[in-house]
Amino acid sequence: MTGPPRPDALLRPRVPSPLREVHDERFARHGVRLLLKRDDLIHPELPGNKWRKLALNLEAAAGRTVLTFGGAYSNHLRATAAAGRLLGFPTIGVVRGDELARRPLNPSLARCAADGMRLHFVDRTTYRAKAAPEVLEGLRRLFGEVVVVPEGGSNALAAQGCTALGRELAGEVDVAAVACGTGGTLAGLAAGLDTGQRALGVAVVGGGFLAAEVARLQREAFGAPAGEWALEERFTFGGYARTAPELDAFAADFEDRHGLPVERVYVAKLLFALTALAGEGAFAPGARVAAVVTGAPGDPLQGPSASR
Repeated sequence: MTGPPRPDALLRPRVPSPLREVHDERFARHGVRLLLKRDDLIHPELPGNKWRKLALNLEAAAGRTVLTFGGAYSNHLRATAAAGRLLGFPTIGVVRGDELARRPLNPSLARCAADGMRLHFVDRTTYRAKAAPEVLEGLRRLFGEVVVVPEGGSNALAAQGCTALGRELAGEVDVAAVACGTGGTLAGLAAGLDTGQRALGVAVVGGGFLAAEVARLQREAFGAPAGEWALEERFTFGGYARTAPELDAFAADFEDRHGLPVERVYVAKLLFALTALAGEGAFAPGARVAAVVTGAPGDPLQGPSASR
Protein backbone atom coordinates (compact mmCIF):
# COMPACT_ATOMS: atom_id res chain seq x y z
CA MET A 1 0.00 0.00 0.00
CA THR A 2 1.41 3.35 -1.04
CA GLY A 3 1.02 6.62 0.85
CA PRO A 4 0.07 10.03 -0.56
CA PRO A 5 2.34 11.55 -3.23
CA ARG A 6 5.36 13.43 -1.91
CA PRO A 7 5.23 17.25 -2.16
CA ASP A 8 8.14 17.28 -4.61
CA ALA A 9 6.35 14.83 -6.90
CA LEU A 10 3.31 17.11 -7.00
CA LEU A 11 5.07 20.49 -7.23
CA ARG A 12 8.02 19.42 -9.40
CA PRO A 13 10.56 21.92 -8.08
CA ARG A 14 13.49 22.77 -10.32
CA VAL A 15 16.28 21.05 -8.44
CA PRO A 16 19.17 21.12 -8.60
CA SER A 17 18.84 24.83 -9.22
CA PRO A 18 21.09 26.44 -11.84
CA LEU A 19 24.63 27.51 -10.93
CA ARG A 20 26.24 30.06 -13.20
CA GLU A 21 29.39 32.14 -13.05
CA VAL A 22 29.23 35.88 -13.61
CA HIS A 23 32.17 38.16 -14.32
CA ASP A 24 32.44 41.05 -11.89
CA GLU A 25 35.67 43.01 -11.81
CA ARG A 26 35.20 43.77 -8.12
CA PHE A 27 35.86 40.08 -7.53
CA ALA A 28 38.09 39.35 -10.52
CA ARG A 29 40.67 41.95 -9.51
CA HIS A 30 41.27 39.90 -6.37
CA GLY A 31 41.39 36.61 -8.27
CA VAL A 32 37.97 35.55 -6.94
CA ARG A 33 35.31 33.89 -9.08
CA LEU A 34 31.66 34.75 -8.31
CA LEU A 35 28.93 32.22 -9.03
CA LEU A 36 25.19 32.62 -8.54
CA LYS A 37 23.18 29.66 -7.23
CA ARG A 38 19.73 30.46 -8.61
CA ASP A 39 17.48 29.01 -5.95
CA ASP A 40 14.97 31.75 -6.83
CA LEU A 41 14.12 29.62 -9.89
CA ILE A 42 13.15 26.48 -7.93
CA HIS A 43 9.40 27.17 -8.02
CA PRO A 44 7.40 30.29 -8.92
CA GLU A 45 5.42 30.24 -5.67
CA LEU A 46 7.86 28.50 -3.31
CA PRO A 47 11.22 29.91 -4.40
CA GLY A 48 14.61 29.34 -2.89
CA ASN A 49 15.05 28.31 0.68
CA LYS A 50 11.30 28.54 1.25
CA TRP A 51 10.89 25.29 -0.69
CA ARG A 52 13.95 23.67 0.81
CA LYS A 53 12.86 24.47 4.39
CA LEU A 54 9.22 23.54 3.88
CA ALA A 55 9.57 20.32 1.88
CA LEU A 56 10.23 17.87 4.74
CA ASN A 57 7.87 19.76 7.06
CA LEU A 58 5.06 19.35 4.55
CA GLU A 59 5.87 15.70 4.02
CA ALA A 60 5.73 15.14 7.79
CA ALA A 61 2.44 17.05 8.06
CA ALA A 62 0.89 14.55 5.64
CA GLY A 63 -2.07 16.75 4.74
CA ARG A 64 -2.88 17.90 8.27
CA THR A 65 -3.47 21.56 9.11
CA VAL A 66 -0.21 23.53 9.27
CA LEU A 67 -0.01 26.49 11.67
CA THR A 68 2.90 28.87 11.37
CA PHE A 69 3.98 32.41 12.22
CA GLY A 70 5.04 35.61 10.49
CA GLY A 71 4.80 39.35 10.20
CA ALA A 72 2.65 41.47 7.95
CA TYR A 73 4.84 40.90 4.89
CA SER A 74 6.15 37.44 5.65
CA ASN A 75 7.46 35.46 2.68
CA HIS A 76 7.24 32.34 4.82
CA LEU A 77 3.50 32.83 5.42
CA ARG A 78 3.01 33.46 1.72
CA ALA A 79 4.91 30.31 0.73
CA THR A 80 3.06 28.17 3.28
CA ALA A 81 -0.30 29.46 2.08
CA ALA A 82 0.66 28.77 -1.53
CA ALA A 83 1.76 25.25 -0.63
CA GLY A 84 -1.56 24.68 1.11
CA ARG A 85 -3.46 25.71 -1.99
CA LEU A 86 -1.28 23.68 -4.34
CA LEU A 87 -1.19 20.55 -2.19
CA GLY A 88 -4.68 20.76 -0.71
CA PHE A 89 -4.09 21.10 3.04
CA PRO A 90 -5.43 23.75 5.46
CA THR A 91 -3.11 26.51 6.71
CA ILE A 92 -3.26 28.96 9.60
CA GLY A 93 -1.05 32.02 9.83
CA VAL A 94 -0.45 33.61 13.23
CA VAL A 95 0.39 37.22 12.37
CA ARG A 96 2.34 39.62 14.56
CA GLY A 97 0.29 42.74 15.43
CA ASP A 98 -3.32 42.58 16.56
CA GLU A 99 -3.86 46.09 15.24
CA LEU A 100 -3.69 44.64 11.73
CA ALA A 101 -7.01 42.87 12.28
CA ARG A 102 -8.71 46.28 12.12
CA ARG A 103 -7.08 47.33 8.86
CA PRO A 104 -7.50 46.25 5.24
CA LEU A 105 -5.17 43.40 4.39
CA ASN A 106 -1.97 44.40 2.66
CA PRO A 107 -1.19 42.66 -0.67
CA SER A 108 0.91 39.96 1.00
CA LEU A 109 -1.69 39.00 3.61
CA ALA A 110 -4.47 39.33 1.04
CA ARG A 111 -2.66 36.79 -1.12
CA CYS A 112 -2.32 34.46 1.88
CA ALA A 113 -6.05 34.73 2.50
CA ALA A 114 -6.83 34.18 -1.19
CA ASP A 115 -4.77 30.99 -1.02
CA GLY A 116 -7.00 29.77 1.80
CA MET A 117 -4.87 30.63 4.83
CA ARG A 118 -6.80 31.48 7.97
CA LEU A 119 -5.18 34.56 9.50
CA HIS A 120 -5.05 34.97 13.27
CA PHE A 121 -3.67 38.27 14.58
CA VAL A 122 -1.99 38.42 17.99
CA ASP A 123 -0.50 41.25 20.00
CA ARG A 124 3.26 41.69 19.90
CA THR A 125 3.83 40.51 23.45
CA THR A 126 2.08 37.21 22.70
CA TYR A 127 3.94 36.92 19.43
CA ARG A 128 7.31 37.24 21.14
CA ALA A 129 6.29 34.31 23.36
CA LYS A 130 5.01 32.24 20.42
CA ALA A 131 7.21 29.25 21.26
CA ALA A 132 6.10 29.13 24.90
CA PRO A 133 4.09 25.99 25.78
CA GLU A 134 1.17 28.01 27.15
CA VAL A 135 0.90 30.04 23.93
CA LEU A 136 1.02 26.94 21.75
CA GLU A 137 -1.52 25.19 23.96
CA GLY A 138 -3.84 28.18 23.61
CA LEU A 139 -3.54 28.01 19.83
CA ARG A 140 -4.33 24.29 19.88
CA ARG A 141 -7.40 24.90 22.02
CA LEU A 142 -8.51 27.49 19.50
CA PHE A 143 -7.76 25.61 16.28
CA GLY A 144 -7.64 21.95 17.26
CA GLU A 145 -4.81 19.58 16.45
CA VAL A 146 -2.34 21.30 14.13
CA VAL A 147 1.22 20.80 12.93
CA VAL A 148 3.25 23.77 14.17
CA VAL A 149 6.05 25.10 11.96
CA PRO A 150 8.12 27.92 13.51
CA GLU A 151 8.60 31.42 12.13
CA GLY A 152 10.69 31.34 8.99
CA GLY A 153 10.19 27.57 8.79
CA SER A 154 13.50 26.98 10.58
CA ASN A 155 13.49 23.76 12.57
CA ALA A 156 15.35 20.45 12.42
CA LEU A 157 13.40 19.27 9.37
CA ALA A 158 14.17 22.54 7.59
CA ALA A 159 17.88 22.17 8.28
CA GLN A 160 17.77 18.60 7.01
CA GLY A 161 15.99 19.77 3.87
CA CYS A 162 18.64 22.40 3.22
CA THR A 163 21.42 19.82 3.16
CA ALA A 164 20.38 19.24 -0.46
CA LEU A 165 21.60 22.76 -1.23
CA GLY A 166 25.03 21.88 0.13
CA ARG A 167 25.10 18.60 -1.79
CA GLU A 168 24.28 20.43 -5.03
CA LEU A 169 27.32 22.67 -4.44
CA ALA A 170 29.64 19.89 -3.28
CA GLY A 171 32.88 20.07 -5.25
CA GLU A 172 31.68 23.09 -7.24
CA VAL A 173 32.78 25.98 -5.02
CA ASP A 174 35.09 26.82 -2.15
CA VAL A 175 32.69 29.10 -0.26
CA ALA A 176 28.89 28.92 -0.34
CA ALA A 177 27.27 32.06 1.03
CA VAL A 178 23.64 32.65 1.96
CA ALA A 179 21.67 35.45 3.58
CA CYS A 180 20.68 34.45 7.09
CA GLY A 181 17.52 35.47 8.95
CA THR A 182 16.64 32.53 11.19
CA GLY A 183 19.56 30.15 10.69
CA GLY A 184 17.91 27.09 9.16
CA THR A 185 19.34 27.40 5.66
CA LEU A 186 22.89 27.98 6.89
CA ALA A 187 22.66 25.02 9.30
CA GLY A 188 21.69 22.64 6.51
CA LEU A 189 23.90 24.15 3.81
CA ALA A 190 27.01 23.64 5.93
CA ALA A 191 26.05 20.05 6.68
CA GLY A 192 25.65 19.22 2.99
CA LEU A 193 28.99 20.58 1.77
CA ASP A 194 32.11 18.49 1.28
CA THR A 195 35.16 18.58 3.52
CA GLY A 196 37.27 21.58 2.59
CA GLN A 197 34.31 23.70 1.60
CA ARG A 198 32.82 26.26 3.97
CA ALA A 199 29.47 27.96 4.34
CA LEU A 200 29.15 31.66 5.09
CA GLY A 201 25.98 33.20 6.49
CA VAL A 202 25.40 36.91 6.01
CA ALA A 203 23.08 38.13 8.75
CA VAL A 204 20.20 40.34 7.61
CA VAL A 205 18.99 40.89 11.17
CA GLY A 206 20.84 42.11 14.24
CA GLY A 207 20.77 40.90 17.80
CA GLY A 208 23.69 38.51 17.81
CA PHE A 209 21.50 35.42 18.25
CA LEU A 210 22.11 33.68 14.95
CA ALA A 211 25.28 31.74 15.79
CA ALA A 212 23.60 30.10 18.77
CA GLU A 213 20.51 29.39 16.66
CA VAL A 214 22.50 27.72 13.88
CA ALA A 215 24.32 25.58 16.46
CA ARG A 216 21.01 24.61 18.09
CA LEU A 217 19.44 23.65 14.77
CA GLN A 218 22.44 21.52 13.84
CA ARG A 219 22.28 19.68 17.16
CA GLU A 220 18.57 18.99 16.69
CA ALA A 221 18.88 18.04 13.03
CA PHE A 222 22.16 16.11 12.99
CA GLY A 223 22.98 15.38 16.63
CA ALA A 224 26.25 17.32 16.48
CA PRO A 225 27.93 20.28 14.73
CA ALA A 226 28.07 19.64 10.99
CA GLY A 227 30.33 21.21 8.38
CA GLU A 228 32.41 24.36 8.49
CA TRP A 229 30.48 27.60 8.74
CA ALA A 230 30.85 31.21 9.84
CA LEU A 231 28.62 34.27 10.23
CA GLU A 232 29.21 37.79 8.96
CA GLU A 233 27.08 40.26 10.94
CA ARG A 234 28.33 43.67 9.78
CA PHE A 235 25.88 44.18 6.93
CA THR A 236 22.41 44.26 8.48
CA PHE A 237 21.96 47.94 7.53
CA GLY A 238 20.17 48.65 10.78
CA GLY A 239 18.01 45.55 11.08
CA TYR A 240 15.62 43.22 9.36
CA ALA A 241 14.03 44.65 6.20
CA ARG A 242 15.94 47.89 6.76
CA THR A 243 17.83 49.43 3.89
CA ALA A 244 19.95 52.46 3.08
CA PRO A 245 20.67 54.55 -0.02
CA GLU A 246 24.07 52.83 -0.30
CA LEU A 247 22.44 49.39 -0.39
CA ASP A 248 19.75 50.45 -2.86
CA ALA A 249 22.38 51.96 -5.16
CA PHE A 250 24.50 48.82 -4.95
CA ALA A 251 21.53 46.57 -5.79
CA ALA A 252 20.52 48.73 -8.77
CA ASP A 253 24.10 48.68 -10.04
CA PHE A 254 24.32 44.88 -9.67
CA GLU A 255 21.10 44.55 -11.64
CA ASP A 256 22.54 46.70 -14.43
CA ARG A 257 25.83 44.79 -14.48
CA HIS A 258 24.42 41.28 -14.50
CA GLY A 259 20.77 41.44 -15.54
CA LEU A 260 19.68 39.85 -12.26
CA PRO A 261 16.75 41.39 -10.36
CA VAL A 262 18.04 41.77 -6.80
CA GLU A 263 15.60 41.18 -3.93
CA ARG A 264 16.33 43.84 -1.32
CA VAL A 265 15.67 42.20 2.07
CA TYR A 266 18.00 39.21 1.74
CA VAL A 267 19.89 39.02 -1.54
CA ALA A 268 21.05 42.64 -1.73
CA LYS A 269 22.70 42.39 1.69
CA LEU A 270 24.33 39.08 0.75
CA LEU A 271 25.82 40.43 -2.47
CA PHE A 272 26.89 43.70 -0.83
CA ALA A 273 28.67 41.76 1.92
CA LEU A 274 30.46 39.45 -0.53
CA THR A 275 31.65 42.40 -2.59
CA ALA A 276 32.99 44.13 0.53
CA LEU A 277 34.65 40.93 1.78
CA ALA A 278 36.34 40.38 -1.59
CA GLY A 279 37.73 43.90 -1.36
CA GLU A 280 39.03 43.17 2.13
CA GLY A 281 40.90 40.07 0.92
CA ALA A 282 38.67 37.66 2.83
CA PHE A 283 38.78 35.12 -0.02
CA ALA A 284 41.97 33.50 -1.25
CA PRO A 285 43.02 34.16 -4.86
CA GLY A 286 41.41 31.54 -7.06
CA ALA A 287 38.51 30.98 -4.66
CA ARG A 288 35.13 30.11 -6.14
CA VAL A 289 32.43 31.90 -4.13
CA ALA A 290 28.78 31.02 -4.66
CA ALA A 291 26.03 33.43 -3.63
CA VAL A 292 22.76 31.59 -3.04
CA VAL A 293 19.97 33.70 -4.56
CA THR A 294 17.08 32.82 -2.27
CA GLY A 295 14.39 35.15 -3.58
CA ALA A 296 13.35 37.54 -6.33
CA PRO A 297 11.84 41.04 -6.20
CA GLY A 298 8.49 39.53 -7.16
CA ASP A 299 8.27 37.97 -3.70
CA PRO A 300 5.67 39.71 -1.51
CA LEU A 301 8.23 40.48 1.19
CA GLN A 302 8.46 44.22 0.92
CA GLY A 303 8.51 47.03 3.45
CA PRO A 304 9.80 47.77 6.95
CA SER A 305 7.21 45.63 8.71
CA ALA A 306 8.45 42.46 7.10
CA SER A 307 9.22 39.31 9.02
CA ARG A 308 10.80 36.02 8.06
